[in-house]
Formats: sequence, C-alpha cells, structure tokens
Amino acid sequence: MPTLIGSVQRALRLLEAVGSHHEGAPAKQLAREAGLPLPTAYHLLRTLTHEGYLRREDGVFVLGDAAGRLAGGGLQQKRRSMILDSLAHFREVVGAPVYFAVYREGEIEVVGVSDTPAMPACEEWADFRRTGHAHAIGQCLLGQLDEEARQDHFDRHPVESVTPYTVRDMRAMEQRFSAMRRTQPVTESQEYVLGTVCAAIPITAGDTVATMAISLPLHQKGRLPYAVDRLRSEVGALLSTLSFSISI
Repeated sequence: MPTLIGSVQRALRLLEAVGSHHEGAPAKQLAREAGLPLPTAYHLLRTLTHEGYLRREDGVFVLGDAAGRLAGGGLQQKRRSMILDSLAHFREVVGAPVYFAVYREGEIEVVGVSDTPAMPACEEWADFRRTGHAHAIGQCLLGQLDEEARQDHFDRHPVESVTPYTVRDMRAMEQRFSAMRRTQPVTESQEYVLGTVCAAIPITAGDTVATMAISLPLHQKGRLPYAVDRLRSEVGALLSTLSFSISI
C-alpha cells in the first residue's frame, strides 16, 4: 500500500507540473519540476498518456481529455457545494425549506433543496418535471419562457389535475400566465400538495431561466409574504454566487 500511495503521489506531481505549462513541457523538465528520477518520470508519463490523462505532442506532454474531465468534475462539485451553502443560508434567514431550480433543455430541473427535520421540504410525490403547471417552481420557470417554448412544454406535459386545487385546463393556465409579471413572485396554495403553500421568485442570470422557491405548511400561510420578501432581498445580495453556480 505505501508503494501504491507513493506512485499516486508522484503521478499527481507530474500532472501538476504538466498543468503549469500551457504549451506543454518535455519529460526531462517535468521530471526535474516534480522532483523525480528521469526513469520514474518516463514510466509514469507513459502510464498517464495511456490512460488519457496526458497527450504527447511534438515531444512535449500536455493534459489529456481524462484530466479535463477530472477537473470538470471537481469544478461541478464545487459549484454544487456553493449552491447548497447558499440555500442553507437562505433557509436559516427565511425559516423555511428553500429550493433552487432551472429550466434546462426543455425540462424543469430541481438543482438543490435545503431543509431540516423541523422544516421538511415538500415531498416530490408526483414528478416535478411533468407537473410544472401545479407548483410554484414550475409556474415561475414556465412563466419566463416565450409562448412557443411554453407551448412545446405543455405539448409534452399536458395540464392535468394533481389536487382538487390544481389549475384544470390549458385555458385557465394561459390566463394565469397572462396575469403574471416576469419579475414578481409566483404563489400557489395546495395545487401540488394538500396542506402546503409555495412561492417562487424568478432568477435572472444571462439567458438561464431559474427560480428560487420556498414552501410552508398551510397553517403558516400568513408568513408567506414576509418570507418571500426576505428571500428576494437575500437572493439579490448573493446573486453573483448563484449566477456562477447556475451552469451546474
């Protein structure tokens, strides 16, 4: 095991050395910078090249596709961590479960949720993607689309009753969208889950359609306007973090 760990450490030092040279570097220079004997460096460089972490071009080594995927995965994890940290902050300030969602490639995608045992999130008992007309998250995202994109969504996911309070048909849904103001919160009461009220605010980050939402038990409905106002002010203060993370 110590030998294996040592080999991994040496390979990582070589990867770091290669990564510090945008145009690549020859084996002798990499061995010197990594503090490795040249034969050891040659062996590891061949292995890393075979596995796709490096490429050899015109006598120098550059990072390969596998190294790029490894770095991309780390960046993706960092972005997800930033989102979850932000959601936890919003949850504590607002005193309610907080959701972050985007509309990506024609579908509603809940990127992150932050709740606690004392403030549980709304259970996804019916597919969020197919029931966008019934919850504040979906209504807020769909309300930011143009008519063509919205019609395409409903062609694939028709309006249907989820609870007795859900919008019944497409005509009523379009009337609701017509009354919406793009920058204002969207609220719904028991349309997705009985005994639950929700609100969502639109998030503007370039061309990305996104939303932040909260949910409360029905008996706390009176808290919803205050909670939404707090959420809007907090999101405005941390929008740069969310904008960086939205592409996750």
